[in-house]
Amino acid sequence: MVREKSVPSSNLTLNRAAEAVPPHAWFGVSAVFHYLGPSFAVLLFPVVGVLGVAWFRIASAALIFAPFTKPWRTIREADAKTRWLLVGLGACLAVMNTAFYLALDRLPMSLVAAMEFVGTIGVALYGVRTQRNVLALALAVLGVFILIDLKWSTDLLGLFWASLNAALFVAYIVLGHKAAESGASGGVERLGAAMAIAFVILMPIGLGEAIKAFGAIELVLAGIAVGICSSVIPYIADQLAMSRLPRATFALFLAILPATATIIAAIVLAQIPTPQDLFGVALVMIGVAIHTPLKPS
Repeated sequence: MVREKSVPSSNLTLNRAAEAVPPHAWFGVSAVFHYLGPSFAVLLFPVVGVLGVAWFRIASAALIFAPFTKPWRTIREADAKTRWLLVGLGACLAVMNTAFYLALDRLPMSLVAAMEFVGTIGVALYGVRTQRNVLALALAVLGVFILIDLKWSTDLLGLFWASLNAALFVAYIVLGHKAAESGASGGVERLGAAMAIAFVILMPIGLGEAIKAFGAIELVLAGIAVGICSSVIPYIADQLAMSRLPRATFALFLAILPATATIIAAIVLAQIPTPQDLFGVALVMIGVAIHTPLKPS
């Protein structure tokens, strides 16, 4: 008699959570932590160093994911195609997060966020098939550019890192959706494996700077907090949302990120939004609200 393979309770919990909660809510969780984490990270740059903070982000996330996603098992049991997906997603996470921090160290967060969103416009346009969704995308794009009050930067190196981050952010959306095709629990397991691969890639690069923080427990805890806020909570929320949202819809919802950054800046950094900022936020929210989700092709 063949025994059926039991499903871990953690997997059942993730699947139930993905189905019980609207995907828009999971995306909202991701949007909040997408810039809450970097707000904490920027404060650590002068003490730990940019590469050191990136190391803490990936290392702590990989350590937290490992016990319940068992990356070694996921990699061992995966077929060749899935292993390439895991390697690609892991490399993307390692380089994207590092480029993101290197860009934040030289450019305003609003400009980096703007360049991130520009790349996702193409993904959103690819799936736009109705006039209503064209209008939704137009309102969201207009709202973002009003919100960020985009200005040119003369820091060419900063623009390079921001451009690299923006390109890899698109790759993350594509690869993340591929990982989520197996469902919420399977997507999170693949995410854990990819995070372990990202840690292997980044370990020799950022360890030198990260070591400086090992003698101060408060810095170590702060680095772990950055990892939880930046790579654990938002990436799990992304997988739960991606498992139920078409890629183009998810890409359009990314327009919320600059709006979220404005709200977080007001709360954490006491940067009060102007009437122009509020108008931009309103346009983004209207665009997302009138968008009609498309069925996955």
